Amino acid sequence: MTVTRPTPSFAVLLCGALLLTGCGTSDRPTSPRAATRVLDNCGQEVEIRGDGPRRAVSLNQGTTEIMLSLGLADRMAGTATWTDPVMKGLEKANAGVPRLAENRPSFEKVLDAEPDFVGASFASTLGKGGVATREQFEKLGVPTYLSPSDCVGKDNSGDGDGVRTKPLTMDTVYGEVRDIAQVFGVEQRGEDLTARLKARVAKAKAGLDASDVTLLYWFANAESPYMAGCCGAPGIITRELGAKNVFDDTTEEWPQINWETVADRNPDVLVIGDLTRKSQTAESAAKKIEFLESNPVTRNMDAVRHKRYVLLSGQAMNPTIRTVEGIEQVAAAMREFGLAK
Repeated sequence: MTVTRPTPSFAVLLCGALLLTGCGTSDRPTSPRAATRVLDNCGQEVEIRGDGPRRAVSLNQGTTEIMLSLGLADRMAGTATWTDPVMKGLEKANAGVPRLAENRPSFEKVLDAEPDFVGASFASTLGKGGVATREQFEKLGVPTYLSPSDCVGKDNSGDGDGVRTKPLTMDTVYGEVRDIAQVFGVEQRGEDLTARLKARVAKAKAGLDASDVTLLYWFANAESPYMAGCCGAPGIITRELGAKNVFDDTTEEWPQINWETVADRNPDVLVIGDLTRKSQTAESAAKKIEFLESNPVTRNMDAVRHKRYVLLSGQAMNPTIRTVEGIEQVAAAMREFGLAK
């Protein structure tokens, strides 16, 4: 569905067009190590000048948390589109960055922040039908960046949340961390963050045997639930831990699957999103569990009868640095349930 958005005023557009030459901001120092850097991002070249952005806007929580984890809060002019509280340890940094909207902001609202760089996790946000297309920003002189996890090995041309043409891996997430670090000229911070994330994954799965464990991932919606297909972020969790997703026979990112089919697959463990947003039914884990335990189709499933639930943030179920949280929490739960060593 095409969404009509308000047309920015001429003054706002003119300011956006002049951002890279300092409209509304002081001149930025030029880094002596590189006057211009060019990244290949989702088939587009992204040109970054000098020492990188000073008024970056992140349109999705996943991108925001990477920037904050790299210590870039003082170089951010705004964030938007949140599903969960900010990652632990980033509360203070996040508090100093303006929140433009809980969900998608308008194009005009983003331009009002006078960005010199715009990043997003999803093509549905930074693309047709979202806040604006990359071309709309770049015509105004504002470089953009889209998470490779939403374009590499993924087809977003149809309805829904896209189809994976090959399984996503943590390497793509690590690559995004390094890209953003390069954009801002803080490459060593990117390497340090990546090393910490890799160490956490290795620790979480050390000695784990989950080859006989089946999992199901429920993100949102009670009437037509969104369950994880084979190959997105839940696929990363499943493969890293050596378990099996009961819906690994679909390459859709988040197919909507009826409860009769869910009950028939009868997974050992239910991994459920504990979201704080309010755009679907049964967003919180409490609401999901209430539904599962009262619905006649689901209440006799093994995982429901034995209360084998793993509660994850929405961000842990998206392809972000918090997918590492998902790996840690699912691994710990399988051990606690006595399903894996």
